Amino acid sequence: MHLVQTMAYVGQEPWHGLGNQLSPNQPLEVWAQQAGMAWTIEYADVRYVAGSDNVGSIHAFPDQKVLYRSDTKAPLSVVSKRFNVVQPREILEFYRDLTEAGGFELETAGVLKGGRKFWALAKTGQSVCLKGRDRVNGYLLLATACDGTLATTAQFSSVRVVCANTLAIALGDSAGAVKVGHRSQFDPQAVKRQLGITVSAWDGFMVRMKALAERKVTDAAAEAFFRKILTYPISTPEASMIGLNERGLKAVQGLYAGQGKGATGTAWGLVNSITEYVDHHRRARSDDHRLDAAWFGAGATLKQKAWDEALKLVA
Repeated sequence: MHLVQTMAYVGQEPWHGLGNQLSPNQPLEVWAQQAGMAWTIEYADVRYVAGSDNVGSIHAFPDQKVLYRSDTKAPLSVVSKRFNVVQPREILEFYRDLTEAGGFELETAGVLKGGRKFWALAKTGQSVCLKGRDRVNGYLLLATACDGTLATTAQFSSVRVVCANTLAIALGDSAGAVKVGHRSQFDPQAVKRQLGITVSAWDGFMVRMKALAERKVTDAAAEAFFRKILTYPISTPEASMIGLNERGLKAVQGLYAGQGKGATGTAWGLVNSITEYVDHHRRARSDDHRLDAAWFGAGATLKQKAWDEALKLVA
């Protein structure tokens, strides 16, 4: 089953190869329909049957509520009464003034995990060209989940055009992202004000990208870098050990050696070998699982680790 239930996009087909293509500058109402976001999250009390073989009295559990889709009535999650729901349309609506007056352009939007997670991604208009033709564009990703796995998160990110690799833009103290937990009310204007403070994140990111692209790396240093990124802790009853992802190491070394799109003998090439591996080559049950991991899960963590380690080479 596809985790990406529905998705819409403009421009080139996204790297995960899914979705309905739209022509540019469509109204948000069209986006909602084509991205499968034209439904709402409803809720009901939690009830259970006390007794054997489902024959017995019905009781309520007042501290929890069941969230379900308005269109299919399919259950999404059981959450506390204090959980604040963010609706699919609110994610799209966040971009209305940004696209109408701010120069942003929606590029993809969609639904993951049957409606438990949904997102929209817009191009900010910021862009930089490294070493001639290596273009990197700035984006703003807004995503949320109604199953407790993700706070409502507005995240500046970048996409490397040559291979569509994605990388979150984070400076110290996670600037570049604003997170609103579901215990709080989602206030889009307050989030935009906070993001306004971090618009300079792109400028700092650009400076660092250029420094990485200028920093030459020896083969030995590249080998050490990849081994550091692709290790993981193993806990056994006897002791804690460190494991190495041998398959991943072989893959990133191949990408860095020239199989990747535009990989070079620089620190920027090291980062892109990891991001290309995560977005396109890392083992995943499906493209949908890969997208979820690359943006929100273990893949995103791996990319951040590579970025942080690479910055140590230009410190």
